[in-house]
Amino acid sequence: MAPMGIRLSPLGVAVFCLLGLGVLYHLYSGFLAGRLALFMLGDQAERAGSGLDVPPGPLPEGTVDLRELLAVSVLAAVKGGEEVKRVRESNVLNEKAKGKTREGAEEKMTSGDVLSNRKMFYLLKNTFPSVQINTEEHIDPPDKETVFWDRSIPEDIKEKIQPKKVPAESVTVWIDPLDATYEYTEDLRQYVTTMVCVAVNGEPVVGVIHKPFSAYTAWAMVDGGSNVKARSSYSERTPRIIVSRSHAGKVEQVARQTFGNKTVIIPAGGAGYKVLALLDVPDKKQEKADVYIHVTYIKKWDICAGNAVLKALGGHMTTLTGEEISYTGSDGNEGGLLASINVNHQALVDKLPDLEKASHKQT
Repeated sequence: MAPMGIRLSPLGVAVFCLLGLGVLYHLYSGFLAGRLALFMLGDQAERAGSGLDVPPGPLPEGTVDLRELLAVSVLAAVKGGEEVKRVRESNVLNEKAKGKTREGAEEKMTSGDVLSNRKMFYLLKNTFPSVQINTEEHIDPPDKETVFWDRSIPEDIKEKIQPKKVPAESVTVWIDPLDATYEYTEDLRQYVTTMVCVAVNGEPVVGVIHKPFSAYTAWAMVDGGSNVKARSSYSERTPRIIVSRSHAGKVEQVARQTFGNKTVIIPAGGAGYKVLALLDVPDKKQEKADVYIHVTYIKKWDICAGNAVLKALGGHMTTLTGEEISYTGSDGNEGGLLASINVNHQALVDKLPDLEKASHKQT
């Protein structure tokens, strides 16, 4: 009897072919997935080896990482500073008057203010769109900048600061794109800074103060770390007091009566500069002081970054009556300012009511 052959119907052949194609497809898909995973791991290893930060996974919705905010704040202050320096060195400031202070002093605005503000605001806003940002200068929609963060975190920040996630709704960022504009127009470059501050529930927790003309940046995070230190010694009995150039006369006489005739009064421009005077800053043009006093109204974007830096280093910045300053609500601080570090802050506060009263009697 002849052996029987195996016959497949056309339908069977089609089914067989489809099964075979399916197996090949899954094998090939697995191969591609494996190659893609190896490529991504290799890319991450290459980025890590180059010193760039490997982008972390997405944060939970409505959450921001304060370490990332610090990194972007440093970058924003530096980028804003580049605009400030470029405009000043071009000597084309396009200077304009934008009003008067409560004391009658003229407030100025330049191209340096505008361009720095634009760069800083949009770098922060494009990176953290859900965070409230308060800035000194007005932003016009046609001036929108397409600047973004590359997700890299500087090594000194990674070494000292751990990730810390907070609700985005609790965060307010304060930008000062050019502190000491009046001095900037006079070409007194040593007083000029760009600053960013991050407040959480009204408390300053991240501060960045950048000096564009000396390429120096001080940063700090409360309960985190800092790249700047307090000086080794301060005088509490006969302090060197740094004050606003425009209000020096209102403070000097009573300060000498309160702290003694040996008290040195240092008139200076810029709140950022005055805070750095309390710290160990490697800049020969930076004055050194023991106490910073301001006796009139001052905007919060002027002082928030300095407040955060001092707080992170164990210092204090309060009103003249010793009250903590809240960085929510209005953009101004009504109660004057007292800043110190490594001295008895409350003892200074106890001496200041006479200073505050007398300063209002001066002309």
